[in-house]
Amino acid sequence: MGKLREIFAELQEVIFERGGVVDAVLPPILFVVVQALWGFQAAMWSALGVVVVLGVVRIVQGQNVLYALGGAAGVLLAIGLARLLGGAENFFLPGLFTSALTVFLCLVSVVAKRPLVAWTSFIARRWPREWYWHPKVRPAYAEVTIFWGLYFFARFALQWYFFQGGAVERLAWLNLALGWPATVILLVISYIYGTWRLQNLGGPSVEEFKQGEDPPWESQRRGF
Repeated sequence: MGKLREIFAELQEVIFERGGVVDAVLPPILFVVVQALWGFQAAMWSALGVVVVLGVVRIVQGQNVLYALGGAAGVLLAIGLARLLGGAENFFLPGLFTSALTVFLCLVSVVAKRPLVAWTSFIARRWPREWYWHPKVRPAYAEVTIFWGLYFFARFALQWYFFQGGAVERLAWLNLALGWPATVILLVISYIYGTWRLQNLGGPSVEEFKQGEDPPWESQRRGF
C-alpha cells in the first residue's frame, strides 16, 4: 500500500498538478467517443464545444490557459486535416505522426546518450540536468526510453493498420484505449522499474548529487 500511495502521489504531482491534463486530453477523447457513436459532424462540434468551455472556465478562474490552447490547437488541426483530405480517419493523422516521431526521438536520444525519458523528467521536475547524465543514473533512463520506443512503435503499427483500412470506428476506439489510460499505465511501469533500477545502479540521489557527496550513495529512492 505504501508503494501505491507513493506512485499516486508522484503521478498527481507531476501530471495533474503541473500538467493541465483535462485541458489537453478531454477534447480528443470526447471526439473519439462521439465519432464512434454519432459520426464525424457531431464529434467535431462536441470537441470544439468542450474546447471553448474549458477556455472560458480557465479564464474566469484566472488559471493557466496554455493547456486549453494546446488542446484546442490539436483538435482544430485534426479537424482541418479530416475536412481537407476528405475522410474522418484523417482526424487521427496527428496521432500517427506523434507516435512515429516519439519512436524516432527515443531511438536517437538513446544513441546520443541523452535519453528522452530523462528530458521529460527534467522538464517536469527541474532536477539538475547533469544528474541525469551520471554514468550510474543514465542507464535507468535509457532502458525506460527503449521501453517507451517499443510501446509507441506498437501503437503506431496498430494505428497505421486501421488507418490504411479506413476503419474509423476501430481507429477511434484504439486511440481511446491507447490514449490516456495506456499512458498512465506506461508511466506507472516506468516509475516502478526506473526507481528500482536507480537503486540497483547505486548512483547518487538528486540531493547527494547537489551536495557533491562521495560514494557510497543511498541512491534515488523516490521520484524518477
